Amino acid sequence: MTSGSAPDALHVALAAVAPGTPLRDGLDRIVRAKMGALVVVGDGPDVLAICSGGFLLDSPYSPQRLSELAKMDGAIILSADSSRIARANVHLVPDPTVPTSETGTRHRTAERVARSLQVPVVSVSEEMSVINVYAGGVKHQVQDISRLLDRANQALQTLERYKVRLDDAISALTAHELEDVVTVRDVTAVLQRGDMVHHIASELETMIVELGVDARLLRLQLDEVYGELDDELDLVAADYPRISAGAAGSIGAGLDADAPASPRGLRVLGRCSRLTPALAMSVVDRFGELARLQRATIDELVSVPGVDRDLAIGIKDTLDRLTESSILEQYS
Repeated sequence: MTSGSAPDALHVALAAVAPGTPLRDGLDRIVRAKMGALVVVGDGPDVLAICSGGFLLDSPYSPQRLSELAKMDGAIILSADSSRIARANVHLVPDPTVPTSETGTRHRTAERVARSLQVPVVSVSEEMSVINVYAGGVKHQVQDISRLLDRANQALQTLERYKVRLDDAISALTAHELEDVVTVRDVTAVLQRGDMVHHIASELETMIVELGVDARLLRLQLDEVYGELDDELDLVAADYPRISAGAAGSIGAGLDADAPASPRGLRVLGRCSRLTPALAMSVVDRFGELARLQRATIDELVSVPGVDRDLAIGIKDTLDRLTESSILEQYS
């Protein structure tokens, strides 16, 4: 994860303050003592350039030392890995032109430093006893662990329900693809449900990162439910690029829902275990769409660079097996 992406930067910052980490221990001590704090996680030249006053410490980090230093009004500067306390009681002077939605002095400074320097900044509110994390242009309020666990479990249940609906839509799409009767409606049903599942999974991922060691079971459950679904949805989008983007930049926008749609065949070819993604793309480029691929002979498949006779037979067997399975399911 890198700070170039807002969700990645936030996840890195949340992992650093998750329960069980030394930094979270220190922050919790500050909250329990009814104190406030402003902590910058990073002591690079750009951070030091906006520091005024205070004193150089450069000592090993400990939760007790952090809470003691928070008794002073100034900011505390930690190393990027939070293993050392670089400076304390520092006055920060960030770029005043950086936009901020905060009102309190401490929180305005925290948001401006995080936005302008792309470093995580943590503020502890003395009056509200709240921990806020600023990273990647995003502000995130750290939640109570028990409350966050409840929310995460509810999100997981919601994800499981939507996943069932998505699986049904994917099964229907596969059957229609093999019968060459796909419509735009079939594709948008998968992509829109997939978008919702992805959104819920992303929110749950953030909760899991924030929970740290308390989310081991949730991590296993998310991996089991979500699994390789992301790859499956990416292949659906690649099979129907015009529908996945839409005329107005959204799924299926401006298209007739009942209009026929032709898959390129990447997702179906993904069922062939010996076929690499690069070779699958070569096959798709050669035949253009799944219907033509289904009618292709062994010799025509072998004409694709990189596809030998054994692999061509494997592709045909996979397509035939999927078609037969689809017909049996339809009439069972």
